[in-house]
Amino acid sequence: MSELARLVLLDCDGTLVDSQAAIVAAMADAFAACGLGPPEHAAVRRIVGLSLPAAMAELLPRAEAPEHHRLAEAYKDAHLARRLAGEPQGELFEGALAAIDSLAADGHVLGVATGKSRRGLDSTLERFGLRDRFAVLQTADDAPSKPHPAMVEQAMFAAGAVPESTVMVGDTTFDMTMARAAGVAAIGVAWGYHEAADLHAAGAVAVLDAFDGLAGLVAELL
Repeated sequence: MSELARLVLLDCDGTLVDSQAAIVAAMADAFAACGLGPPEHAAVRRIVGLSLPAAMAELLPRAEAPEHHRLAEAYKDAHLARRLAGEPQGELFEGALAAIDSLAADGHVLGVATGKSRRGLDSTLERFGLRDRFAVLQTADDAPSKPHPAMVEQAMFAAGAVPESTVMVGDTTFDMTMARAAGVAAIGVAWGYHEAADLHAAGAVAVLDAFDGLAGLVAELL
């Protein structure tokens, strides 16, 4: 039997990329396009990581599904318009690239599991020259929204990994809950959109304060 892949899945927004300002701005544009006032900044932070319809349902719970989908499409349009206009879309968090390189050097298979669309993820990875670093990509176009475990399960199947040889790294409780539902270890990061205490409560085995501790922790777990 061939050796199982040691798979490290990372979330994108809030974990790899500090895209908060771009997300908040596009969300305000989307709500305005639908005749609504902008959601509170804190509320937007809480839904980062969900697929867009699920995020809109959280932000506007009294609305029906058609309105949520209309807002989701308006967000896609707003985000694309701002990107094409050359507006900043965020930067890699400090230490992200070095951590990716270290994990790859240790022989881990790398993947992304994100609530972004495939178009949005491809654009982000291309912008930072990271597309070739990741063997597995799971997006909102490929699976149900986090915290459903399908993204992790599909990534493991594609990489030839099993729960015992996989970890998920993310900044939200959605990431932690998704990982635990798939039976894999969940590592939280403290620089993203949810509080460290919430990540621990959602099942994180550890919450890192900086990327430079990631490779060592992954080596211990796998």
